[in-house]
This record gives sequence, structure tokens and C-alpha cells, in this order.
Amino acid sequence: MVNDWADNTPIYVQLRERVLAQILDGAIRPGEALPSVRHVAAELALNPLTVSKAYQALTDDGIVEKRRGLGLYVTEGADQELRQRERQRFLNDEWPLIAARIKRLDIDPATLLRAI
Repeated sequence: MVNDWADNTPIYVQLRERVLAQILDGAIRPGEALPSVRHVAAELALNPLTVSKAYQALTDDGIVEKRRGLGLYVTEGADQELRQRERQRFLNDEWPLIAARIKRLDIDPATLLRAI
């Protein structure tokens, strides 16, 4: 993980988002353990409480589960559920703004496809 944080969002939220991205990218798979709080805190020079807060948010969302004495593990199906949530968020929140800009700039679909 890169140690580059934005000033406008709490670090624990950014760390949570990074873990979610790693799950979506397949870098962390369902059933795999997350790195320990101590390891992440040391690697990123963060307060362990910040890492714990990010991990707790992931637990609250049902993305990871605590296994007593073993640590935190990505829940089975978390990647699929997360992907579905992110698709819905994109379609509901981001796509309308993108579609409006495409229309405003009068960009045809063929041009968009070539740009991909």
C-alpha cells in the first residue's frame, strides 16, 4: 500500500477504500487474512487505532469477519457483493454526471468506444 493520504478525507476511510479496492482487484481474495493491524500500522506509519477503525468499518459492512485468535478474514462472496454494491453506486451516483458531460460535449458512442 502506498503511504499517500488526501487531506479532505479521514485516513481510516481512505484505508478502508484501499482494502476494498484490493478485494475488487483480486489482490486479497475471499477466505484470505488481512494483514495484521500492527503490520499495516508499521508499514504505513499510522496509529494502530486508525487501522483498527478502518478494519472495524470493514467488519461492520460484512466484508471481513473476525476469527478469534486468528485475525480478520475476507468473507466468502465479499468480492461479488462488493462489486454489485460498487456497480449500483456507480450507476446511481457517478454515471448520471458522466452521461450529462458526454451529452454536453456532444461525444458520440463510437468515439467513446475508440477511447477505451
